[in-house]
Amino acid sequence: MTKPQLLTSAPPQYVMATRIAAVGSLLGLIVLGLLWELWLAPIRPGGSLLVLKVLPLCIPLAGLLKNRMFTYRWVSLFVWLYFIEGVVRAWGDKAPGNYLAMIEVVLCVILFTACALHVRQRLLAAKAAQAMAAALGAHTDVHKDVLV
Repeated sequence: MTKPQLLTSAPPQYVMATRIAAVGSLLGLIVLGLLWELWLAPIRPGGSLLVLKVLPLCIPLAGLLKNRMFTYRWVSLFVWLYFIEGVVRAWGDKAPGNYLAMIEVVLCVILFTACALHVRQRLLAAKAAQAMAAALGAHTDVHKDVLV
């Protein structure tokens, strides 16, 4: 009798979906911030230094693309700064700035949700792999790549 094979390293479909949503919404925030502060509705005509708010958003992009769990965790906390800015500017700016701020709020909610679901699903997959390995009598430590 043969033993069943352990789970492959290919990520489940829902994990890939959350990854795509997180990277897409982060790229959306970067593009929105650039367009907003340089051309669409800058605070000063011709653009302002507020465009520099996009630079911190570029930092987690590499970690999300490399699928690093730690990056998903801290981005889910970091994104709330941009959410707050979006809410404040949606309330206080005139059109079209307030509409752009509402788009920023939606992108922030999508990014947070995608990161939170991604972390949750990867932890559940790691727990399931550990349980399957224990059931098969294999080594029960979860590989660090699953959790990092």
